Amino acid sequence: MLDQSTIDKITDAAQIQDVVSDYVTLRKRGVNLLGLCPFHNEKTPSFTVSPAKGIFKCFGCGKGGNSVHFIMEHEQISYYEALKFLARKYHIEFQEREFSAEELAIRNDRESMFLVNEFAQKHFTSTLHNHIDGKSIGLGYFRERGFRDDIVQKFQLGYSLDQRDAFSQTAIKAGYNKEYLLKTGLTLENESGQITDRFRGRVMFPVHSLSGKVVAFGGRILKKDDKMAKYVNSPESEIYHKSNELYGIYFAKQAIVRQNRCFLVEGYTDVISMHQSGIENVVASSGTSLTPGQIRLIHRFTENATVIYDGDPAGIKASIRGIDLLLEEGLNIKVLLLPDGDDPDSFARKHNASDFIEFVEKNSSDFIRFKTNLLLSEAGNDPVKRAGLVLDIVRSISIIPNSVIRAEYVKECSTLLNVDEAMLYHEINKLKNNEQEKSAIRTQNAPQNLTPPPNGESENKNTFVSKFDNEERNILQLLILYGQHFMFYADESKTNPVMVAEYIFDEFEDDEMRFFDPLHQQMLELYKAHINDEAFSPEHFFVFNPDAQISQLAADLVTEKYILSKVHSKVKKVEKDSERLIDLIPRVLFEFKNSLMLDKMRKKLLELKVASDAKNNLLIEEIMLEMAQIEKIKKQLSKTLGERIIIKF
Repeated sequence: MLDQSTIDKITDAAQIQDVVSDYVTLRKRGVNLLGLCPFHNEKTPSFTVSPAKGIFKCFGCGKGGNSVHFIMEHEQISYYEALKFLARKYHIEFQEREFSAEELAIRNDRESMFLVNEFAQKHFTSTLHNHIDGKSIGLGYFRERGFRDDIVQKFQLGYSLDQRDAFSQTAIKAGYNKEYLLKTGLTLENESGQITDRFRGRVMFPVHSLSGKVVAFGGRILKKDDKMAKYVNSPESEIYHKSNELYGIYFAKQAIVRQNRCFLVEGYTDVISMHQSGIENVVASSGTSLTPGQIRLIHRFTENATVIYDGDPAGIKASIRGIDLLLEEGLNIKVLLLPDGDDPDSFARKHNASDFIEFVEKNSSDFIRFKTNLLLSEAGNDPVKRAGLVLDIVRSISIIPNSVIRAEYVKECSTLLNVDEAMLYHEINKLKNNEQEKSAIRTQNAPQNLTPPPNGESENKNTFVSKFDNEERNILQLLILYGQHFMFYADESKTNPVMVAEYIFDEFEDDEMRFFDPLHQQMLELYKAHINDEAFSPEHFFVFNPDAQISQLAADLVTEKYILSKVHSKVKKVEKDSERLIDLIPRVLFEFKNSLMLDKMRKKLLELKVASDAKNNLLIEEIMLEMAQIEKIKKQLSKTLGERIIIKF
């Protein structure tokens, strides 16, 4: 792990304009630099670099951050790997802190497993190209499938000899510990201690992580043997969790970003054949049902996914259940049904990239329409089956997070199913209300105040989105930009100045408030912890923070979207935010409090419904009194927000 001093050296050396100019042609515009965004296709430049702040921001696709984030995004690598990338570029020596004994043991285990897998991949590849059986059986199979030699090498394909322990014995003789051969699943051991190769007699497909490390293998048997599985995969291990991996993601990630779309197929050869035909933004779930971890991996690079089916009705029906997870994650889903007799592998071998894309454009349809048509053909005129179909479609629509997209699907399904829109909305609301009521019952006895749950109780900070996201971001933005600025004097003698950060923290303490978003709350706590440090500069501290999520958010918050022209400034004096803090700071705090009270009122209404259904008059009276108090506070906040805020001392 890098120590902070090394990170500081890297970020100080990696000036944003120098890093970005290696990839983007920049021209000066005012104090900033402008160019065409490398992350999406655009004709009018919207990609801005601010040398003064050390950040970049694209106002077309929304991507932004510091020099480390730019390398992360462009090279599709982790924060740590981006730091190493920049350290090499600027010839900065790594100084990693010492690991504890426990950390060292875990790290050594993982590193040893990666090394064993790397050795195995090279061994299987060498066997494929250099051993007589590898060339005649393994390479012969790949060539029979139509794979070019460059594609075989790109995906590091290989062959495991059809001998009991040929690989295991070679690895042990090369100095690799049997413990790690067993942990990775490359080797099996029976009760008597006899070892065998898991993948003997199979062509090998290495599974790469996002950073390109081999985490697992898939092996396909070539001889006909009904007693043996056609495909065998590595078992779960410390370095391989199949629910979080997608075959081909390492080779596809940059193409997915460029095309802003991911094609999702089922098998290894589907991915390889599509790459060979020129379609690189493709990954496979490797025969398993889609998992939330795999979906989040796709969502890191795009919001658009096209699922390709080979036309087998049984296979389609089984796999569409998992696609509801894609909808729930907020992805835009298209479905492509290939002609009868074709799978992605065979179809890709018959068509080049342009023909394939043309076929996709003409024949893909949105998932809800596809699912509706599929189930309609099955239900026929049976009223019971049609009713079940409606409920099935409604469940899929109800989990879509975007209300506008949800409304469009309701319209479309109303037409397809010949069902009134109002009825569909009624069923959707029933499903949502059931979930809300369950939530209300679970929380009705919990204390209700302005304080959200403590960090970590609601969601992981990587996936959580606060319902008060805008209000929280506004407060954080002002804290980072103006937290150290003077706001007013606390007394008439003008000897006790109050700074912006001090005022905000006092308000939070007085009303016992916290942010709902764990990341936002973490930044608030960090600010408090460092506010009295002599050299504390909030903007630099957060934008170049070693926590990638914190620095990414901070860079986004301090970016100004618009720059006023000199002509506008001459015609009219524009009051800057820094000149109206006395009005601005109280207002954003009142907006946050007002939203909290509105949310609290909504929760009380749900509790009231539950209490009314239960005919609990005592609880009804108690809730009504609490609602009256909330309404009183809300009216005062609304009145304040409707007026110009001036504080006098």
